[in-house]
Amino acid sequence: MSLNLDNFSSAALSGNEFVLAPLPYADNALEPVISANTLSFHYGKHHKAYVDNLNKLVVGTELEGQSLEQIIRAVAGKADKAGIFNNAAQVWNHMFYWHSLSPNGGGEPSAALKQKIEQSFGSIDACKKEFANAAMTQFGSGWAWLVQDGDKIAVAKTSNAESPITQNLRPLLTIDVWEHAYYLDYQNRRVDYVNTILDKLINWEFAQANLA
Repeated sequence: MSLNLDNFSSAALSGNEFVLAPLPYADNALEPVISANTLSFHYGKHHKAYVDNLNKLVVGTELEGQSLEQIIRAVAGKADKAGIFNNAAQVWNHMFYWHSLSPNGGGEPSAALKQKIEQSFGSIDACKKEFANAAMTQFGSGWAWLVQDGDKIAVAKTSNAESPITQNLRPLLTIDVWEHAYYLDYQNRRVDYVNTILDKLINWEFAQANLA
C-alpha cells in the first residue's frame, strides 16, 4: 500500500486491534545505510512492542477501535493517559519514519515540492542543512521533522514520542533520532547517520504525497 496522511491510520488498524503494519521494503533494502540487523531490532522489537502495548492499554476503554490520530489527539497532554499517548504516538511516528525512507531515496524532490522548499528555505541544500541540524540538536531521544505550516515548509523537532500532529503542523518527513535507530550501525555518530539518510534514503516522493 502507498501511504500518505490520508490513509495512514487504516494501515495500522484491523477491526478494533492495532497491527504491525508491513514495511514498504525488504529488511535489507536500506543497506548499507541502515543494516538489516538494525531494521530487525527497530521494527521487529521496538515498533512491535509499541503496537502490543497500545492494544493492552486501550482494550475495553472508550478508545478501543479509534484511529491512531484520534487516540493521540484525545490523550495528548493528559498525565494520566501518558502511557497510551506514548505508545500510540510511537506506533504512528515509526510508521511515518519507515515511509520517510526509500531504497531509491536521496536526490532532489519533484518540481512542485522543490519550489515550495526553495520559497521557504532558499534552496534544497539549506533545507537539508536545517533538517540535519534539528536532528543533531534534539537532546536525547526524539524526532526531526519536515512539516507544512500553512503555505510554508518548515523544520521541527520533538522529544520522546511527541508529534507535530498535536501542534497543528502537517508532517511531510521524519528522521528518528532515538539511539536504537542508529546505534548498532553508527554507535554515537548521529551526525553520520543523519547526513547519510538525507543523502541516500530520504523519500521526497512521500513528502510530495503528504502536501496539503
